[in-house]
Amino acid sequence: MNTERAAPRLNFGWKTRHIIVLLFIIIGVYGFVESRPNWSEMHRWNRAVGDMSFILIALSMMIGPLSRLSKRARSAIPWRRELGIHGVLLAVAHTIIILAAWVEWDFLRLFGYVIHPQTGLYVMLLHGFGLANTIGIIALVYGIVLALSSSNWFQRILGGAVWKFLQQSAYVLWMLIIVHTAYFLYLN
Repeated sequence: MNTERAAPRLNFGWKTRHIIVLLFIIIGVYGFVESRPNWSEMHRWNRAVGDMSFILIALSMMIGPLSRLSKRARSAIPWRRELGIHGVLLAVAHTIIILAAWVEWDFLRLFGYVIHPQTGLYVMLLHGFGLANTIGIIALVYGIVLALSSSNWFQRILGGAVWKFLQQSAYVLWMLIIVHTAYFLYLN
């Protein structure tokens, strides 16, 4: 006899789920920004947006396996789409903050190159930085493809099997995000 109770019904429509996720983002980003008062403004916002993106995508990735382990977790399945889409949108914002405020649209700086003060030429100074950012860019492009295809319309266009294959390959995205994040947390 199964003693586990039926999953509680959180039957929010997609618009309500988007609003709830946006409120969660606002609270989360604010909390991350305020938790780093001694950091420069750019780094506070860059990391806050990046960290919140990581959390949303992690939550989205957790729902599938958890729903297989627990009937209660199945009620969270509709939230995967909103969490993933907003996680990718935050990753785009994270990238724009880095490009505009940190590397100042000098793309070579994004890959670890700096201008040598005596020669005026680019030299590689930050060796692992370029690889980590390349992985981040690949993850961003892959995430954008997944976010754009996260709709019923795309599911009909691609067909159920192709769409499901594409969406299930989100675990590749997750591994890219882990490697990108691990570099900046532990190797930088």
